[in-house]
Order: sequence, then structure tokens, then C-alpha cells
Amino acid sequence: MAFSRPTFTLGWWLNAIAFLAALGATTAWIATALSFHVTGLMLMVAYVALGLGVIGACAALFMSKRRGWIALLLVLGLGTGWYQTLKPQEDRDWAFDVAHGVTARVEGDTVQLDKVRNFDWITRDTANVSWEARSYDLEKLDSVDLVTSVWDSDDIAHVIVTFGFSDGQRVAFSVETRKEAHESFNVVGGFFRQFELALIAATEEDILKLRTNHRKEDVRLFPIALSAEQRRTLLLSYVELATKLENQPAFYNTLTHTCTTTLYPLANTVHEDVGLDWRLMASGHLPAYIDELGGFEGDMTIEERMARAAITEAGQTAGRHDYSDVIRLAYSVE
Repeated sequence: MAFSRPTFTLGWWLNAIAFLAALGATTAWIATALSFHVTGLMLMVAYVALGLGVIGACAALFMSKRRGWIALLLVLGLGTGWYQTLKPQEDRDWAFDVAHGVTARVEGDTVQLDKVRNFDWITRDTANVSWEARSYDLEKLDSVDLVTSVWDSDDIAHVIVTFGFSDGQRVAFSVETRKEAHESFNVVGGFFRQFELALIAATEEDILKLRTNHRKEDVRLFPIALSAEQRRTLLLSYVELATKLENQPAFYNTLTHTCTTTLYPLANTVHEDVGLDWRLMASGHLPAYIDELGGFEGDMTIEERMARAAITEAGQTAGRHDYSDVIRLAYSVE
């Protein structure tokens, strides 16, 4: 077939600009995804194949607009097809702190949790490891606290929800990246299925003390005003998530599937039929949103509430056995 030289009209150039923008975005997405899932010689082969596909798509554009776009869609389709073969797994060599996700069973008013983390942290990276089975009586559930932990930007916080019982037990739930032993957290990788998702249930002496005493993050604890029915509903939502992840592992996603996964159910428990709000994503601002919904105990300004909620300094003075009591002395409602 004879090659016909294109006519470089304004329309051709506008199409070419759109084509190159789309091709560039497609290439960047596929190349980045490959970098997180393919290594060694196979990665080099994949990059060469991607490069040939890009060159072929550009050459096709000079034949005709239609051929160029078809070639681009072919590159995108092949990349997407490979990406869809990536499936979340349960049996990887996990980092020790996320070696297990919590599993849950409900029998009447009793919630049985298995693999509750109760580490005694020595440093931020080492601990005496303990995974325990614990049971909780829903009839004794009498408090819920929202915990935010900021390590860098004030706009983004890790969110933990902790439940207290009249028999003195407490259990905290945290949605976290399930990293492999050789991995460290990477925000970009979180967009490209690098990590699975883990629901960790833990004691406060583990999961909060790690952040106040060893990571020295800005940790704040806010008592939430909920009825007995609302407290029960919220706890059972974590049980439901635990069961879902036990039956079907899921990928972590930096934008859509993180600790924010649990924030909408939390806000909806505080106030029915809440709409989507930017502070459900910018989780550092979540306390202000919950405050607007009337979800906190006590009548005070958000500035005063934020100041009272700070527990990092108090946590650093507490021992392991009185930790939960000491951090709550920092927040007294008049």
C-alpha cells in the first residue's frame, strides 16, 4: 500500500496535539505500573515492547488519523489487559506488623476477634510480637473515639477508630497498607496496586503508643457522641469489613481505598445521609467536619477541641498498663 503524505492543516495539528497528549499519558501510566510490578530483564523487555508500540502508534498517525488512534487504543488495551491480571493476594511474605488482618465472628452480643495485634514496641521498627484472640460484649460497648495521627502535612492524617467497653477493654481499628517484608510505603505505588489492604485490630498500647512514643507523630483523640445503637452499628461495620477482606483480599489505593474507606461510614453514623465532603479525603480536617455534624462531646470551639485532643505528650509519660487512662486525661469535657 502506497504511503500518502499527510496534509499539515490546522485540523491535523490539533489532532496531533491531542493524540500526543493521550499517548504520553498512556505511556506514562503503563511505564509507571510496570516499574512497580516487573523487575530485571522482564522489565527491560516490557519497556522495549512499550517503546515499539509508541513508535508504531506515531507512525500510524502519519498514515491517517484513524489508524493513529486505533494504534493508540491497541497500546492502551494491551496495557490495561496486563494490569487487570494483577490480583490481590493473601499469601505474601508480609511485613511483621501487618502479617495478619483481623478476622471477626459475631455470636449474639459477643464479637470474637482473632489476630488482634498487641505488640510491645521497642523502637518504631521493632517490637515484641503478640497476636491474640479476644472477645467483646456489645452490651458493654460504651464509648467511641476518633484518633487522627499526622506525620507530615496537616491536611492528611491517618485515622483510627477505637472502641471502649465498661469491663475496661478497648480495641482500635486501623485500615493500613499491607506491605511486603521488603517494601516501604510509597504514595505513587499506592495508585498502582503495589500494596494490598489490611484491617488491623489492635490494643491502644500498641497502635497509639507506636505513634505517640516512637514515631512521635501529632496524635489527637476525640470522644464521639453516639447512642448505644450507633456505637454498635459502627463496630459491626468494622466486623463486616474484616469479613469482606478475609473472603476477598483487596488492593490499597492512595485515593479511593485507604483509611478513608471507613470515614464515610463513620460520618454517616454520626449524622445520617451526609453528603460527600472534601474533608473525607483530606482527613487532617476530618475533626472539623465531625464537629460541624455535632458528633463530638462537649460544647467548645474547634480550636479548643483540637488543643484538648492532643495526646502525644501525655502518651510519652504513660506506662504500658495505664496508657489508655493517661492519654484521656488530656481531654476533659467541662
